[in-house]
Amino acid sequence: MNMAGVEQAAAAAGRVLVDPGQTLARRFRALFALRNLGGAEAVEWIGKAFGDDSELLKHELAYCLGQMQDARAVPTLVHVLRDAAGQEPMVRHEAAEALGAIGDPAVLDLLKEYSGDPVVEVAETCQLAVGRLEWLRSGGEKREEEEEEGGAKVDPNPYQSVDPAPPAPRKSVAELRSSLLDESLPLFERYRSMFALRNLGGEEAVLALGASLLLPRTDSALFRHEVAYVLGQMQHPASVPALRAALERPGESAMVRHEAAEALGAVGRDECVGVLRRYRGDAERVVRESCEVALDMLEHENSDEFQYVDGLVSIQG
Repeated sequence: MNMAGVEQAAAAAGRVLVDPGQTLARRFRALFALRNLGGAEAVEWIGKAFGDDSELLKHELAYCLGQMQDARAVPTLVHVLRDAAGQEPMVRHEAAEALGAIGDPAVLDLLKEYSGDPVVEVAETCQLAVGRLEWLRSGGEKREEEEEEGGAKVDPNPYQSVDPAPPAPRKSVAELRSSLLDESLPLFERYRSMFALRNLGGEEAVLALGASLLLPRTDSALFRHEVAYVLGQMQHPASVPALRAALERPGESAMVRHEAAEALGAVGRDECVGVLRRYRGDAERVVRESCEVALDMLEHENSDEFQYVDGLVSIQG
């Protein structure tokens, strides 16, 4: 696709994204189209949608900007993180995570400042982002590549996502599970074990992650939400009981429940569909919207459509 075609496709998707009259599912499709297109215009359109009233949509906007790793998104994400009066904690947390994903060292001092934010999920996310930026600054990424060349001591990420922390060096599932469940360890280290388990894959790793998803609610809600996200990436049927329990858990954080709903949609078993339909009317808006989007994506997976962008843009090349 030439530059003019990319700009035209971005504008078409952008108009859908910022239109509150469109269904949420269609707006998500537009967002994914923009993420796949990339470029300055896509970043600009995504930034325009932060004035919406859907917490879920804005959370996903920030996530996509982080995954795009385009430094042109930094000013928008900084504004969202700073806007405690106008943006929900879940959106601010995702903006902080996206800043860590982009990896611009210029935001390190800002992230350190907000590591003491009164909203614990925002503070913890900023602490993780600081940890990732300092790991990058110390040459951690280069060391990891050298280790892989010397004997693959770190399992690669098969999902191509930009994660809040690098995976821990290869260990047994039992060792990684032990550190994953250890609430006395720094969150950054527990995240490293989480991503190492994901990269290892297999039912044993899935069950270890599932156990951490059901830790007492005195533990970090941010941590449990990330576990649910990782289980959604893995799409293993053994994760369904834990994800369902997290969604149904009385008093659980909406941040965790919404991520469990999205993960159930990613796994996509018949049992998942039934649970999602039941919680499509949940009292928490972010949970019911997550169920709605998850069901739409499942419907797409079972259709003859080639890609989840509803004809907004072709991303085949």
